[in-house]
Amino acid sequence: MSQVLEQSIQINATATVVERCISDLALMHRWLNPVLRCEPVGGAWSTDVGSKSRFIIQIPLIKPTLNSVVVERQPGLVVWEFQGFFQGRDRWECQPTEKGTLLLNRFEYDIPNPLVSWGFNTFAASWTKEDMQAQLRRLKRVAEEENNS
Repeated sequence: MSQVLEQSIQINATATVVERCISDLALMHRWLNPVLRCEPVGGAWSTDVGSKSRFIIQIPLIKPTLNSVVVERQPGLVVWEFQGFFQGRDRWECQPTEKGTLLLNRFEYDIPNPLVSWGFNTFAASWTKEDMQAQLRRLKRVAEEENNS
């Protein structure tokens, strides 16, 4: 059964700038959790449909990895689908507003292994939700800096 974590934040920057913070790897690494490393698979970084990447959690020895592919892409929208210890989708949607952009992040996932699922729900689910909020705050800061430069 899928679980969903959904967050949003108002950003005082254009949707184009916010989207660039999601689609540009150098900008992404400025707001992504420092324990995560994202890298392209099989070529240059891209958020075009079909582009592959991997997100590696920098835990010594284990380094759990999520392999992802962009499954939906429109102006202001990037959806990654991933496989690994999680299966699901990570949706990033920029909605223009009068004051800038409302950024919605929807992380929908399933953890097929019951032991991993129990461990995640017991120890990491609340941390993940807090981390998503912190990432959005960091992304907001980066987008607003980019918007004003």
